[in-house]
Amino acid sequence: MKTNIKSLLFAAMMMMGLAQLTNAQGFDPEYVKVTNERARKIVDNMDISDIQKADKVTDYIAKQYRNLSLIHDERDKQIDAAKEMYDGKKEEKKINKAEKKANKSMAKLHKKYLAQLSSELTAEQVDQVKDGMTYGVAPNTYKVYQEMLPDLTQEQKDKIWNWLAEAREHAMDAGSSHAKHAWFGKYKGKITNYLSDLGYDLKQAEKDMFERQKAANNQ
Repeated sequence: MKTNIKSLLFAAMMMMGLAQLTNAQGFDPEYVKVTNERARKIVDNMDISDIQKADKVTDYIAKQYRNLSLIHDERDKQIDAAKEMYDGKKEEKKINKAEKKANKSMAKLHKKYLAQLSSELTAEQVDQVKDGMTYGVAPNTYKVYQEMLPDLTQEQKDKIWNWLAEAREHAMDAGSSHAKHAWFGKYKGKITNYLSDLGYDLKQAEKDMFERQKAANNQ
């Protein structure tokens, strides 16, 4: 009986969450303004001479931020409800279900979003949008690795870049700066293990890089 009551309460909370989600689709005008400005800033840093195209891409990016927030908010509501109503394995099961559902929705949205961008932009410009949404972490980190380890082979460079690019795909869908950086942190761990296995001492390599930069600045 207790389990049935919990299930009914959980279902009721989910229905309330869905109702709030529907109402939220109107969005707070201030939030719309923020997402529009964020998107415009990304596009302004790109070489898009066609004003109509620039506006269209800006709209795609802004809507992506808002659509992602709907998925994140609904996931978080379901997780909070699960923590409130259940414990132990039942709670874990409900949380995993909420996360799995959100990940599936984000994957579908991600694919649609990239198709929209690709219909208007070159592959290089699409990458610029991706970097804009992830603070340029992928190319900047890749540059640091090359400066830190100038003797990397092309195969090794490609492997490092592929990991950073994969991290960027995940980070694009994250809901906060912390979550975005966490994805890169996860993949940097993979890169560190990979380079260590190849015999690189990254701490020493970083120290050597700073010494080279210092010497160059003093010239």
